[in-house]
Amino acid sequence: MSKQRQAAIEAVARYFSATWERGEEPPDAYLTIAGKCIAVDVAAMKPLVAGRIAKPRLRFDKVALRFVKDLQAALHEAVPDGKAVILTITAPIRLPAKTAAALEERIRVGLARASKQLEVKGTIHGNQVQARLAKGISPQASKVIGFVHNPDADPEVLLRLTQSLLQHIGAAVAKRTPNRCTGDRWLVLANECGLPHIQTYRQVYSELSIPTNFKTILLVLAGGRVETVAG
Repeated sequence: MSKQRQAAIEAVARYFSATWERGEEPPDAYLTIAGKCIAVDVAAMKPLVAGRIAKPRLRFDKVALRFVKDLQAALHEAVPDGKAVILTITAPIRLPAKTAAALEERIRVGLARASKQLEVKGTIHGNQVQARLAKGISPQASKVIGFVHNPDADPEVLLRLTQSLLQHIGAAVAKRTPNRCTGDRWLVLANECGLPHIQTYRQVYSELSIPTNFKTILLVLAGGRVETVAG
């Protein structure tokens, strides 16, 4: 077990006043809380940000939700299995139908290239947009993941965080279920250089649509800070 992963499980054990021992990888460890055994997988995420960064303010108004939903419906069949399109757009979206149609066309053109390297970045009807193709994704995850955000947010952070969660959670789900422990199964994400804003992790996770058998997903940030992402 790497130092980062061990530090994360130690932080979780302290947080719950639990004892722990190494697992068979998988799982990485077993926690014992009030006599209950919990199998724990630990994923070490790469650094997402350097220094302090403003909290990305996402929009969930009626226009924003409809915009993303329409693109998901239009592009679902165009995205290959095992891949996902992650897109961002600034708010307010004044011409949602025209903007969605133009962005859809750019994404389709990118997906049709022989290289399959989708990278959309520009301005459509006054809104800054970005789109990226993530690979090695669980076939059960959403194929189109979109975020509408305020102009002061850094879309690159949203793109990288979404891709990282897709890959790490998907890889953890694919691991076999441990036989030794009949209790709950947890996932711990270790991200020492991640965003300090737990709400952003929760919002991004809620858009992934990855079915898991993890009872709880925890996040360990710098200084051993433990937060709940789901469960």
